[in-house]
Parts: sequence; C-alpha cells; structure tokens
Amino acid sequence: MKLLVATRSPGKQREMTRTLAAAGHHALFPDDVGVAESLAEASLETELTFEGNARRKAEYFSRLTGLATVADDSGLEVLALGGAPGIRSRRWAGAAGTAAEVDEANNRELLRRLAGAPPPRRGARYRCALAFLLAPGGASDLFAGSCSGHILEAPRGSGGFGYDPLFLSDELGLTFAEATDEQKDAVSHRGRALARLSAHLGRGALRAGSPL
Repeated sequence: MKLLVATRSPGKQREMTRTLAAAGHHALFPDDVGVAESLAEASLETELTFEGNARRKAEYFSRLTGLATVADDSGLEVLALGGAPGIRSRRWAGAAGTAAEVDEANNRELLRRLAGAPPPRRGARYRCALAFLLAPGGASDLFAGSCSGHILEAPRGSGGFGYDPLFLSDELGLTFAEATDEQKDAVSHRGRALARLSAHLGRGALRAGSPL
C-alpha cells in the first residue's frame, strides 16, 4: 500500500520508510507528492496530547492530497521534569537551524535541566502516537507505542536523531544512537506504533480479500 507519511523530519522519514517497507508498504512524503512546506503547518501541533497533534496532521495532509495518510507525533518524557519535554520535544530549546543543530540544542537543554539529578530520577520514556486516515473526511485510527530508558549524563553513539544519544534503552542496554537500525526498530516507541499500524492494515487486506 502507498501511504503518505505526514512528516518532514529526515530522521522520522528514514525510520518510517524502512519499517513500512519491511511490512510491504511504500512511504511517500509531502515533497514527493508536490506539497511544499507552508506556514499553515506550524499551527498543526497545538493540541495538548500526542494523539491530538497526530490526528490534526493526518487530517491536514489527507485533505490536501486525497491519499491514505499516516501522521506521527512523538516525544520524550522525563520523570524528574514532570514529563517534559513531552509534546514540546522538537521545539524545547527554541532553536532554529538544521535538524542536527536543533537536536544538539535540545540535548544541551536536557542535560542542563538534569544536572545533578541522581540515576533514579533520570528515568524516561519515549512515546509515539500515529494517526491513520484511509481517505479525507473519515475517522482516524490511532496507534501508540512507548519504550522506557534512562537519560545519561553524556551522549553516546553517532546514530539516531533527537534525544537518542542520551536515551539509554532499558531493553537494549544501549543508547538508541548506539543501536543498529534493526535493534532500535524492534523496541522503539515508533517501531512499536508502526507494527500496530501494519497489523491493522494487514487485517484490512484480509477483510477486503485483496492486497491494499
């Protein structure tokens, strides 16, 4: 199935391309279908939950393109910070620039806020909400994923994106920046949400009696 994936994040695009491809789906992105970035997109992430933001993005891009659309909203929640940065994860430090520059600023802000925090208070989790719309105007299906870990005092690894160099996965014993793509996809918040989406699409194909 061809899916419009409503994100302009290079890191998310890489992850969602390979994860959807492994399930037999082809990911398209806004630039692929001629949707140029606009100021209207800046007003989409105004809800107070990951689910609300994901739904708004899916509805917006589905309406523009008429395509089956999946949208992601995700972020990091840190125990000692009362769940912050949460839905503000990408914009937390207020930095501008390239994706790498924004990630670096956000990681510096995270380390600053956690300076001196003992290990028990450095617990964290990544959360992801995916909203899927088969066609414009329909009801969106929601799929969630999460994974637990701890925030290190210094970054490790050169892969991943966002807060991955500081997020030590409880399941892997590695930061997401140290893990291989396969390792990360198997346990990450986005990988788990995408697995649930893929299972939903597979059930739809069985009901229809033909490939989606």
